[in-house]
Amino acid sequence: MAKAASKRAVKTKQPTFTKEQELKAYYNMLMIRRFEEKAGQLYGMGQIGGFCHLYIGQEAVVTGVQMAMQDGDQMITSYRDHGHMLACDMDPKGVMAELTGRSGGYSKGKGGSMHMFSREKNFYGGHGIVGAQVPIGAGLAFANKYQENGAVSVTFFGEGAANQGQVYESFNMAALWKLPVIFVIENNGYAMGTAVKRSAAKSEELYNRGSVYGIPGMQADGMDVRAVKEAAANAFDHCRSGKGPFIIEMMTYRYRGHSMSDPAKYRSKEEVKKMRQEHDPIEQAKARILEEKIATEADLKATDAAIRKIVSEAAEFAQTNPEPDPSELWTDIYLEAGE
Repeated sequence: MAKAASKRAVKTKQPTFTKEQELKAYYNMLMIRRFEEKAGQLYGMGQIGGFCHLYIGQEAVVTGVQMAMQDGDQMITSYRDHGHMLACDMDPKGVMAELTGRSGGYSKGKGGSMHMFSREKNFYGGHGIVGAQVPIGAGLAFANKYQENGAVSVTFFGEGAANQGQVYESFNMAALWKLPVIFVIENNGYAMGTAVKRSAAKSEELYNRGSVYGIPGMQADGMDVRAVKEAAANAFDHCRSGKGPFIIEMMTYRYRGHSMSDPAKYRSKEEVKKMRQEHDPIEQAKARILEEKIATEADLKATDAAIRKIVSEAAEFAQTNPEPDPSELWTDIYLEAGE
């Protein structure tokens, strides 16, 4: 399994960031990590029920993509979604409160970890059914083209979902109508507990899955935020120029199990340790910042402390905010005509 893991990072000539971009990327990735660590703690304390899928290790993917987005672009993803919400600038208090089922959560405490939305932030979920978000993401792109608003839909899914039938139906329609949608495959190596090489033919070329429909694709180092941002920028340029959809396969890695209930015994501790030591996206960014003297060690410690304070306040809010009233069972079920 270590051999498979060694290919998580794709080594190419890496682009550079400005000082501001380095600091922004570091802050956003660290915010996601600290938030997810706290969510894991609350789950262990019994404060979060149901499923909880952490994004630890994959922070560079959504951070880099978000850095290439413009106002009006939309994002939709699967059940491993907390990092995407934070990248969309959703309030950590509202996200954490939804995890604990409180009324102050983004879905009023009724959606939980996998089903949060924010139309204000153009985030369309969190979806618990594997691959179900992909046709919805294509639908968002159809609306963008119909309205001629110039927006692009970014649709995330994992390498396991890449084998689902609705994904290829979406590829076909997106190509047929030249929809402005970027399909981002977050290939973290394991679909639940099954290594990608055991579940996908030509597993190292998932980005090529749309070629039969004429959809171009590329593979990027999902553990390096600079490479992610560059790949995403290329994809956005492609979509905005009217050329239709684009596929990016982000080679990434999750440090935790598939969900909080997964002991991850299908891989060795050495494999995870190797990825942490050699390819961690946050440590790579930190090393660059220190080496290029963009900030000092003390500056970065202060940043970490500020982030921890924000996350702690979110956790406190999520545990003290009231639960939804039972009458909320009957709300938000149907949308009235005209709304």
